[in-house]
Amino acid sequence: AEDTGQLNIGTLFESLTHEARLRKRNLTTEISGPPELLVRPAAFSRLMANLVGNAFRYARNVRVSAIHTRGSFTVVVDDDGPGIPPEKREHVFKPFVRLDNARNQDASGTGLGLSIARDIARSHGGDIMLDDSPMGGLRATVKLPA
Repeated sequence: AEDTGQLNIGTLFESLTHEARLRKRNLTTEISGPPELLVRPAAFSRLMANLVGNAFRYARNVRVSAIHTRGSFTVVVDDDGPGIPPEKREHVFKPFVRLDNARNQDASGTGLGLSIARDIARSHGGDIMLDDSPMGGLRATVKLPA
């Protein structure tokens, strides 16, 4: 397994911003608190790429906010896409699930994106929750002990 190390959230957000431009999406990012995070860097980067990639697939506008306080780290990914109905939100974390409109597919169509993201969050002692976004689409919140 990957060792824990420093990850700079600002650098991670820059690479997501670059991807947003390639995909012609609008991405706003915001960091409150220190940008350095002690995580397994490759795994956490994949978690973020999965969540934000999922938002890019279904939405035009995406906002990612990170809040790093003593003892906890929270990232909120908001989008203005179609969202996921409350009764289906737990369901999309199961591997290989496809919703109508395929909200949860990764590029290969197997739908592992959110499932993997949650596994990574839980392996860091945290979790991912889905909710309605104030932007009109889906809000994914990742909380980790930091």
